[in-house]
Amino acid sequence: MDIHRPELKRRKRQLKILWVSLAIVLAVVLVAGLSLLEPAAPAVDRATVWTDTVRRGDMVREVRGPGTLVPREIRWIATTTEARVDRVLVRPGGAVTPDTVLVEMSNPTLSQQVLEARSEVIAAEADFAALEVRLQSEALDQRATLAEVRAEAESARLQVQAEAELLERDILPRIQYQRSVLRADQLQERLAIEQERTAQFQHSVAAQLRAARARIDQLADIAAYREAQLAALQVTAGIHGVLQEMSVEAGQRLSPGENIARVAQPDTLLAELRIPETQAKDVQLDQTVEVDTRNGIVPGRVIRIDPRVANGTVQVDVELTGPLPAGARPDLSVDGTIRIEQLDDVLYVRRPAYGQPESTVRLFRIDPSDGSAVRVPVELGRSSVNVIEIRQGLNPGDEVILSDTSAWDEFDRIRLQ
Repeated sequence: MDIHRPELKRRKRQLKILWVSLAIVLAVVLVAGLSLLEPAAPAVDRATVWTDTVRRGDMVREVRGPGTLVPREIRWIATTTEARVDRVLVRPGGAVTPDTVLVEMSNPTLSQQVLEARSEVIAAEADFAALEVRLQSEALDQRATLAEVRAEAESARLQVQAEAELLERDILPRIQYQRSVLRADQLQERLAIEQERTAQFQHSVAAQLRAARARIDQLADIAAYREAQLAALQVTAGIHGVLQEMSVEAGQRLSPGENIARVAQPDTLLAELRIPETQAKDVQLDQTVEVDTRNGIVPGRVIRIDPRVANGTVQVDVELTGPLPAGARPDLSVDGTIRIEQLDDVLYVRRPAYGQPESTVRLFRIDPSDGSAVRVPVELGRSSVNVIEIRQGLNPGDEVILSDTSAWDEFDRIRLQ
């Protein structure tokens, strides 16, 4: 006969509940513990990262920019009048002298204008000669009139003196004497008028001759200008150098002001560098420069800084103070390094991939004992082309990773293998 024992069933259920509770508690503790653990440090191949060691010493600040060599003296030759190109005598690359004829052009209308201008000058000179003769004749007539009036006035004065003596002796009537005095006064007044007229006539002659001469000079200038235009149809280089560009072809018609050719002196070049606008603030005149022509380094100095910013860069002109290497020519691409200043006794390291001057970054510092790298905050200072100043966060001899570590941004520690 089976005996019913309910306490055994109750005890078994309580034991089951206890084991389930223990399992839940153990799971909660395990999850909480795992959440408190740091993620495992990823392993990185040491050969794939770029590192450098922090050093203390003198740091030279430099800025670098690409550029081109350009001639110091360039002469653009343009047409001064409408013309047609007859012949092109020199091609780009040819050496030229000031008298070298580059292009021959023609303009029949201009040739006719030159002949007309010369004829006008000749006619004006003939008119001037005729005017001069006529004025001289009129001047002689005026002088004759003046001499006649002067003689009459002097005769009247002498007559008055003679009649005055006769009047004192009562030989001559007073009325006749008074008439002689009146006539003498009239002639004296007329003499003064004729003298003034003669002076004014002389001024008038001078003014008319000046006006005629000015007209001749004006026509002569026009003729000279036309002749210069005609002579300019034989286009010459104007300077010693090399023809860099020829912009016209035979048979082409040109309007005034159109460029014909460009001549440059290839032995006097300068470098035009394009410096990033963020670094151009430190560039000053007379700073030393090293220009890399890919075939040698040429020293130079800064002679001009463009006040404008174009496409994020500032143009800096550099005078080359050393001899040019073989192959240096206009439009050659170069790289220029401008020396800004020297910082004495500072901590510095090569520039990291993402570090900007005057900023704080987090770099991985390598522990030499186990090869691991720990991220530390680093305050950066002034920068150069390849190096940057360390103000805080690192010490001399520390080795840091400089390459891009954005792939491990979520980790503060990595393992180098």
